[in-house]
Amino acid sequence: MLNAVPLGQRSGLKVSELCLGTMNFGQPGRGHQGDWTLGIDEARPIFEKALESGLFYFDCADVYGLGACEEVVGALLNELARREEYVLATKVAMPMGRGANFSGLSRKHILEGVDASLKRLGHDYVDHLVIHRHPHGVAVNPDVPIEETMEALNDVVKAGKVLYLGASSMWAWQFAELQHVAAQNGWVQFVSMQNHYNLIYREEEREMNPYCANAGIALTPWSPLARGILAGSYQGSFEKGSTARSSGRDRVRTESLYRGEADFAIADRVIELAERLGKKPAQIAIAWLINKPEITSPIVGVSRVDQLDELIDAASIELSDEDNMFLEELYRPVENLLSLGTS
Repeated sequence: MLNAVPLGQRSGLKVSELCLGTMNFGQPGRGHQGDWTLGIDEARPIFEKALESGLFYFDCADVYGLGACEEVVGALLNELARREEYVLATKVAMPMGRGANFSGLSRKHILEGVDASLKRLGHDYVDHLVIHRHPHGVAVNPDVPIEETMEALNDVVKAGKVLYLGASSMWAWQFAELQHVAAQNGWVQFVSMQNHYNLIYREEEREMNPYCANAGIALTPWSPLARGILAGSYQGSFEKGSTARSSGRDRVRTESLYRGEADFAIADRVIELAERLGKKPAQIAIAWLINKPEITSPIVGVSRVDQLDELIDAASIELSDEDNMFLEELYRPVENLLSLGTS
């Protein structure tokens, strides 16, 4: 059973130790992840298991399945739980169509995007709205003054459509600047950072993680299993994908994110430690994150109930200093993906 933990020190909200990422739920064939998407009937047992196990924090985004993810997530949560029993997050910023104002973090798109998300979700409000990158962080999005973005985000909170704000992958100086602009104007600030962090991509340890830890901002890392690499889905090579996701169209995205020479060697160490402790590789990779005091709730994705069972069990695994050193010592710096525009 998972514990409830504070979402950082800047909010009174509590979330579960793990967050269920829902990118793979929606309408099969729709959206960029359509070839490994589960429909509502396949997703239902996973949501039931999550709620039974104390996992009550769910993360989705408007762009996942071009809205289909929100439709499935909203319908299942309305069916399975009372509104006060779970925390629901969604995101805004990525392109939802080809129109000039169908993406980005302008006032127009934020206000219209939040309303559209609420309609798809079948909810009156979301607990946690995350901006899906910095206002200038997506090349195809129109440039917008950060003051416009922060005021619009403040307004959706004050309107009662959103309770808390979060941000996702960006440079630490950009995040600090957004917080400063909000504070300077008396607007609502971010309480969380959803960044890219796992055993084979640790560049966030340089600035973002320490900044958030010092400022009391919750860290909810995405891709904690490195898109399956740390779970053994690639079996030591990108050519050996063993799941629908690792062998499908999504493999190209995975290869663009993970470029380190030691990536698969580190994954092998995860496997070795898992065998030594009688656990699964995915459990070890998640335990490594949860054991870090600055991490609040890693965002995990699963396609089967047994996978969720394993990850929930990972929250109770305690790794020794020697275990952590064994997992970490092969890592070497890689180019920060933000500089490549692909994180």
